[in-house]
Amino acid sequence: MTTVLEFDAQTAASLGRAVAALAGRRVAVLTGAGVSTDSGIPDYRGKGAPTRTPMTVQQFLADEAWRRRYWVGSHLGWRTFAAARPNAGHEALAALENEGIATGVITQNVDGLHLRAGSRRVVELHGTMRRVLCLHCGQVFDRRDLASRVEADNPWITVPDAVELGPDGDVLPASTDGFVVPTCSVCDGMLKPEVVFFGEYIPPTRFQEAEQLLAASDALLVAGSSLVVNSGIRLLDRARRRKLPVVIVNRGETRGDARATVKIDAGTTEVLQALAAALPAAR
Repeated sequence: MTTVLEFDAQTAASLGRAVAALAGRRVAVLTGAGVSTDSGIPDYRGKGAPTRTPMTVQQFLADEAWRRRYWVGSHLGWRTFAAARPNAGHEALAALENEGIATGVITQNVDGLHLRAGSRRVVELHGTMRRVLCLHCGQVFDRRDLASRVEADNPWITVPDAVELGPDGDVLPASTDGFVVPTCSVCDGMLKPEVVFFGEYIPPTRFQEAEQLLAASDALLVAGSSLVVNSGIRLLDRARRRKLPVVIVNRGETRGDARATVKIDAGTTEVLQALAAALPAAR
């Protein structure tokens, strides 16, 4: 792994304070979409992010037309989304866990890249795009198998080689006419990706797992999240109530900046690499 250590003076000073705050501590990590932008997956709110109005769970559940729109766009983006590879930031976090510094990763992302990078304890707060769930009988399907079914039921559909991918792996389709929406092969029930839609609550047991990871830690590192989603800010508040050091790495402002011990306004990939290189020596 190549470590980038070239920073401007302000970023270098913030990085030094972050190392001092985290050194010798067990660090829980919370990540958002900014960690995956260097893997080619855009975020919703970062500079230059495409303007998107995400589908709500209420729309998806209530209307066949919305479900058709979702499955067309999701299928068109699936190949590119699934082909994304972990970047050096993901690998740096896996290295921190391997060194016994990071206790694990709590992620708001649904791309599975932390697991592919080698992180072992990963709490996927918002679920995963790898699986699809039947809302009637509970059957779980591998997304790759479902993609094959979608193409068999819609042989006319053409997946372009280059797409403008959305943050959740979807594409804005030109048309949904004639698309056959996939249903459960066991009971013909409604299928939904195993992700938390906008307007949907995180399963309580999953959030409890995130809380347990934080409870076993002495510091919190937030990387690539604007903390607009309430799940992230709730975890930050729990860390602050315990008076734990909080380091935030994100380009641009976040909801947690005023509560951070250190804020580093820079790209997550380079900073996480630098932390992975510096923290073992500082322990």
